[in-house]
Amino acid sequence: MRLTTTDADPAMVDAAQDRLAGFSLAQARQADAIRLPFEDESFDTVLSLLMLHHVIEWEHAVAEVARVLRPGGAFVGYDLLASPMASPVHRADRSPHRLIDPGAFGPVLDQAGLDPLALRLSFGGRILRFVAQQPAEATEGSGKRKGQPE
Repeated sequence: MRLTTTDADPAMVDAAQDRLAGFSLAQARQADAIRLPFEDESFDTVLSLLMLHHVIEWEHAVAEVARVLRPGGAFVGYDLLASPMASPVHRADRSPHRLIDPGAFGPVLDQAGLDPLALRLSFGGRILRFVAQQPAEATEGSGKRKGQPE
C-alpha cells in the first residue's frame, strides 16, 4: 500500500516530506486540488480533512477526486460548513475560503458521479463528515461509469 499526501503550499509539502522520511511507500507532493497531477483512477481512497473550504472552487476539487478514484474507491473526510461562527474566524485570519452551505455537498457529490454513503452533521451543524464512493460498475447501457464524460 502506498500513501500520497498533497498540499498547495510548498512549505507544507517540505514539512510532510520531512515527517515521511524513512517511509519508502509514502510521498508528499505539491498539488492544486482542482487540477490534481495524477492519472485517472489512480487511488483507492482519497481523504480530505478540513481542506475543501479553503478551495474557492471546491466543487471542482470534488470532481477531481471522482476522476482520480478507482471504481469502488472511497472519498472520506470532514469539513467546515457555513455557520455564524466559522465565517468571522476565516475573515479575521484572511485565509482564502468559501465555506460549504449545508445542503450543497450532496448534490455536488451526485454531479461528480460519486455515491454519498454517509453525510453527517456534527458539532451543532458546523462540521460535515462524509463518505462517498465511486461506483464499481458502469452505468446501464453506457459502457461508462456514472459521472464520466461521454
